[in-house]
Amino acid sequence: MPKVTFLPLKQTVEARAGDSILETALAHDIPLHHACGGYCACTTCQIRVVEGAQNLSAMEEEETERLERADDVLPQSRLGCQAKVNGDVIVEMVHVD
Repeated sequence: MPKVTFLPLKQTVEARAGDSILETALAHDIPLHHACGGYCACTTCQIRVVEGAQNLSAMEEEETERLERADDVLPQSRLGCQAKVNGDVIVEMVHVD
């Protein structure tokens, strides 16, 4: 099973291949914000891919357009609700309590 490491928590969990970063976080009680419920209608689940970007699904137009409206976007930014896990990845949560 692929592994996802969530920073700054330094918590690594197993993910089911094809699940999103958000689905993986919720399955393991990791507090990844998701105001819209994971429907690509906001940017609260924004993450930054630290390592393993090639192990995530390709970014689709809807996600690209949503990120264009977000603050503090970097080239490695993704939405946790849209990025599907296909292999090991390390991500940094942008919105952390």
